[in-house]
Formats: sequence, structure tokens, C-alpha cells
Amino acid sequence: MNSHKKQLNITFLGTGTSQGVPMIANNDPVCLSKNLKDKRLRSSLLISWDAVSYTIDCGLDFRQQMLRENVQSLNGVFFTHEHADHIGGLDDLRAFCYKIGEMPIYLNERTLRSLEKRFEYIFSEENRYPGAPKVLPITIEKTPFIVADLKVIPIEVFHGNLPILAYRFEDVAYITDIKSIADEEKLKLKNLDVLIVDALRIAAHPTHFNLQEALDFVAEIKPKKAYFTHISHKLGFHDEVSKILPNNVYLAYDGLKITV
Repeated sequence: MNSHKKQLNITFLGTGTSQGVPMIANNDPVCLSKNLKDKRLRSSLLISWDAVSYTIDCGLDFRQQMLRENVQSLNGVFFTHEHADHIGGLDDLRAFCYKIGEMPIYLNERTLRSLEKRFEYIFSEENRYPGAPKVLPITIEKTPFIVADLKVIPIEVFHGNLPILAYRFEDVAYITDIKSIADEEKLKLKNLDVLIVDALRIAAHPTHFNLQEALDFVAEIKPKKAYFTHISHKLGFHDEVSKILPNNVYLAYDGLKITV
């Protein structure tokens, strides 16, 4: 084992699908559940090591998540892709920008182009709003890079037909919104301590792993532990689904903290 491995502190900021759980105007029993583990904000992760903290995505519930976890500092954001549930909280980075100035954001070229259109008042030199957050875009593809003395390995996965980014930090990988992955990208997932992966619901879905696909993927990748995220109410009750999972596989829930 690498004696120089950094300790990673991970908080699941949100574990829900794009509409969250409970979903608006939905009276499914899971949406009406009193169990706090069945209440899921949009999926995002907080990962900290040494004296730095980063999020993966900043979605529509970002402000609420930062307040709940009392996050006092943030050093950057790794984006997976441009869908609203993963970028909708971009404006709320301004509170951290007051402290550090420009906020580094790591993303692929396509996601940056989308942000520039949807948040023109942040990115436009001509029409920039004075109170907007200041961001420093760092475009990445599939080549590893170093952030705060830690190697970050981008992994390309497919969200339906859309190529998006997953990330590996040390021996932890975070993969959301996945439907398929090329064999050469799977090689980046060898010898994981923790795999965090999408498991949307029981029935098949065109752009996400369902529960069986997620279980099959875990069996193939063979991490020491796996946590499922990006969960909809159609997966079922947290406690009931947890009972049928293998011993090393867990349903993540909002606020769950793990150290690796």
C-alpha cells in the first residue's frame, strides 16, 4: 500500500436524481416517507484532503447543502456535465469567491460552452454582472492532472449518448449519470477502495444504470466497498433496498460521511 496516500474525507451532499426525492406533485409512498434517508437533494459530493475542499458538481440544491454541512471554505468544483441538476448552483459560488477570489472549475470544453450560454452574466466580459461569482475555467478531457498535490483521474462515461466525466481520487471513484463505459476507461477503476456509482431505479432507463446494472458493474469492477447514488423514488425505500444489497454495497444518503 502507498504510505503517502492522502486521507480523503467524503460527504454526500445529495444523493437524489434530477428532480430530487420527494418529487414535486408526487404522492408515491417513498415521496411521503418520514425517513430522512428517503429525502434526497440533487446529487453532489464534497471531498476534502489536507486543508482543501472541493465539490463534484454544484447543483440546484448547492446553497442548502453548503448551509447544512456548514462548509466554510471551498477551493474548486469538478463538473461531470452540463445538466441543470449538476450546474444549477453555480451562482452560489459567490460566497466562496468573496474569500478566495476566482473559483477554479474543472470541466470539459462542451460543459464550459454550455455554462457560458446559460450563465452569460458570469462569463461575459461585456455584460458581466458586478456581483456575479468569479470563476476560473480549467478545461480537462481524459488526461490525469494534479490538484493540491493529489492526482485526479478523469474517466469518460456515457450518459445515454452524451460523453461525461467521472473522477478518481486516490482509490475512490465517483461515477454519476452512467449508462455505459468503454473497456479502456474501466482500466482506470482497478483496485478501488470505494466506488460511488449511479443506481437510479429498479426498471431499466435509457441514460442511467438501474439497480441491476449498478450491481453488475460493482461485481465487475470489484471495489472493496460501493455506494449507490443519484437515486429516484422508483428505487424504493432506503431501508428496504438496503436489506437486499450485498455486504459491501450500500445505499448512500444525504449527509453520509466516510473517510478513505
